[in-house]
Amino acid sequence: METSVRKGGTVVGSGQTADIFIVGGGPAGLAAAIAARKKGFQVTVADGAAPPIEKPCGEGMMPETLAVLNVLGAKFAPDEGFGFRGVSFIQQGATVSADFAHGRGLGLRRPALHEGLWRAAENCGVRILWKTPVRRIEGETVQLSNGTIRARWIVGADGHGSRIRLWSGLDSAVGHQRRYANRRHYQVRPWSNRMEVYWGSTAQGYVTPIASDGVCVVTMGNTPQAAAFHNALDDLPALRERLAGARLGSRERGAVSAMLSLQRVQRGNVVLLGDASGGVDAITGEGLRMAFQQALALADALVTGDLRHYQRAHRKIARRPMLMGNLMLWLSRHSRIRERAIRAMQQHPDLFAHMLATHMGEATPMELLFTGTQLGLRLLDASEKG
Repeated sequence: METSVRKGGTVVGSGQTADIFIVGGGPAGLAAAIAARKKGFQVTVADGAAPPIEKPCGEGMMPETLAVLNVLGAKFAPDEGFGFRGVSFIQQGATVSADFAHGRGLGLRRPALHEGLWRAAENCGVRILWKTPVRRIEGETVQLSNGTIRARWIVGADGHGSRIRLWSGLDSAVGHQRRYANRRHYQVRPWSNRMEVYWGSTAQGYVTPIASDGVCVVTMGNTPQAAAFHNALDDLPALRERLAGARLGSRERGAVSAMLSLQRVQRGNVVLLGDASGGVDAITGEGLRMAFQQALALADALVTGDLRHYQRAHRKIARRPMLMGNLMLWLSRHSRIRERAIRAMQQHPDLFAHMLATHMGEATPMELLFTGTQLGLRLLDASEKG
């Protein structure tokens, strides 16, 4: 006879089953649940927290990210956040901007994004166990704080410090770069309809308009000290001037941003997704898009019953963001070259437009090679004149 235990408002039976069990109820886990449920699987999600789940991030979604959300059935109206039309790079004495070739981005508070995905998951029949930590996994058995569930497939979507990654022996990384970030919200009218990246000698600032009276600001650096707001704003005087006198709209929250590449994201019946499966530096703004595309790829692989298809798709999804992430981190470490590059792109805006198109996946390899060659020539010319 099946027994049940009630804890935190959730009932879990000791003999229950699911086709797919997802550990982690953040945006990545919920996207995976929606995608799998749309393929007809019975899906259960568990998370030790209660919704909506907050997480420090830049809160800006590119057009490509919104397109994947639309496929998942999680739609957000423009008035739920703030639409932005492109990206700007800003450093002392130079600014370069470009608009998206197709569509607009959306600045949206993280709790609103999470709630939209949570509601979409519930509406399509996903079972969600909030306030239900996962204690361990063994074979097809998931041990919860209040019972057990058997599942054919187990998905780890439990973030950078994934316990599923550790328990399943998938913790072997081929590359790992860590940086630090802090986030604040300011109650101020957005001064730009683009997402802005401010560059300093030791820090970067990432500004996303999220409402008609608010912006999200993230400061990033290689050390906690460089990323601290008081130090970062001293290093970014143009941003400090923009925020002068603005009221804080939330408490400051810190996070770790990691460029992490794993040797494998699948073993047996266990698979990793989102930050648990690796990631790119937050300055790229690509984390959510990657997670949502991974969710669709995982659902397709589950239909075939062969997770090796997902392994291959995961590598392909990560290739372009990793390339752009390494480029952005390289620029952050070589200030003199970055300053020349931004000035060169300011004089030739088409170069930055091509770079943004590459970032958005709208440029071919030949176009990327052409842009790199042209930028290199401009840098060489600037160097000779200097």
